[in-house]
Amino acid sequence: MGMMREGERPDGPPVGAAFLLAQLGSHAAELFAERIAELDLTPPQSGLLRLLAASPGRSQRELADDLGMPPSRFVAFADELEQRGLIERRRNPADRRLYAVHLTDRGEQLLGELRKAGARHERQLTEGLSDAQRRQLTGLLQRIAEQQGLAHGVHPGFRSARDGR
Repeated sequence: MGMMREGERPDGPPVGAAFLLAQLGSHAAELFAERIAELDLTPPQSGLLRLLAASPGRSQRELADDLGMPPSRFVAFADELEQRGLIERRRNPADRRLYAVHLTDRGEQLLGELRKAGARHERQLTEGLSDAQRRQLTGLLQRIAEQQGLAHGVHPGFRSARDGR
């Protein structure tokens, strides 16, 4: 038996980095969705909470654009989180026609739980790597994401939120 090349396995054809990224991405997204369902959150909802923590007081339109969601869909999406007491809309003092969206204290508390869930998720997915390997992998993936023009911290899976799912 000859030497195996990178990506080859004895039980099938070689797989490339793009396939492995897609396979792991799908797996990671599914695990994360299951994990945060325990917090009664969906991935798009968790994304909005994270965006608001990073930059509070943004308009609904800006947030909808960041999430890749039509503004009309965003209103209903945000209504649910507001009804749960996680976010609040305030009139924007600079433009009374706009609402500035903020996390509430309850939203901040849930965000803390979300961060803990994210850290557990990260550990679970990378437990087979050393700290140095984890840092190297993260750096390489960041380079690929930047080269591909992906928005930092915004998950492409929000497409399902665009469609109302």
